[in-house]
Amino acid sequence: MLAAASQSALAQPALAQPASAPKSASESAPLQAAWVYMSVVPPAGWTRQHDQARLQAERALGGRVQTSAVPDVPENAADAERVLRDLARQGKRVIFTTSFGYMQPVMKVAAEFPGVKFECLTCLQTAPNVAVANARFYEGRYLAGIAAGRMSESGQIGYVAGFPIPEVLQGINAFAQGLRSVAPKARVKVVWLNEWFNPPRERDAAMTLINQGADVLAFHTGSTAVMAAAQERGKLAVAYHSDMRMAAPDAQLLAVTHQWGDYETRRLQAALDGTWQSQRLWGGVKDGMVSVGHFGPRVPEAVQKQVLARQADMAAGRLHPFAGPLRDNTGREVLPAGQTLTDQQIMEMNWLAEGVQGTLPH
Repeated sequence: MLAAASQSALAQPALAQPASAPKSASESAPLQAAWVYMSVVPPAGWTRQHDQARLQAERALGGRVQTSAVPDVPENAADAERVLRDLARQGKRVIFTTSFGYMQPVMKVAAEFPGVKFECLTCLQTAPNVAVANARFYEGRYLAGIAAGRMSESGQIGYVAGFPIPEVLQGINAFAQGLRSVAPKARVKVVWLNEWFNPPRERDAAMTLINQGADVLAFHTGSTAVMAAAQERGKLAVAYHSDMRMAAPDAQLLAVTHQWGDYETRRLQAALDGTWQSQRLWGGVKDGMVSVGHFGPRVPEAVQKQVLARQADMAAGRLHPFAGPLRDNTGREVLPAGQTLTDQQIMEMNWLAEGVQGTLPH
């Protein structure tokens, strides 16, 4: 679905119209599209990946689209609804929102502007003019866990997490599964921040985990602060969202990267073609939406080859991050041997896997 050929096809110029049938001014005007970001656009990270996707769509579709972005929009009803209404009134015909926290504002504003198409990324609810898409981030987490297990000397891994929602729990648990597939006694200690983007707090959490013995860090937040902390302290860290070697040239273990450009280009093309429909998409490694790579200089070739081989297994359907037997960190059996969690079970995840220390915050 996300084959490179699809983007190539999208990049082809439109066929010229006969001189006898020129387009009207309204027909030739570019499609107006906007993106709403939950943070500023940092040098690397969640919002950077979405901004890169926006620019990719611009390049692919040329003058047929015109894009803009509104950064640092708080995830509350008053601010998000105000921004979304303003964009709709400006004539934006497709609006991408890039955080789960925008879901309810999108649903409310979409009902007020049925002619505007909303792409609510990482959301759950749809409407006739609201589509949702998400990536199986947990697949990349499992692969990163393998690398962490191979490289950690202490067996103590630190994890800086945003909110205890299913998406974050999926990542922590898949990471623990990958970690313990190569280091059965390794442990993951989580610090919860209850926010997505706060570099000073992300850094403080990383330093605390290092002080408590962690020699490899992972995180589910929006900046490069954890990477920079690992660089400063001589530890290793898993980059998330994008390659972060600019912030941690020696500390980066690998990067779990997210690629939104092909999806967003296809959705804009559908809007141009008049074929856009509400849908749900959950893409992963096999679709090219999630991948691992960008290994740091301290990672031996043997470890790199092992991780990439397991990534190939995952793409081919030979490896599932949540294959039984699975237990939570209280010893309760979650899944017996020979079974794998269903998509619905993964989407509703509300437990911590064996090997993860602590409890879920309320």
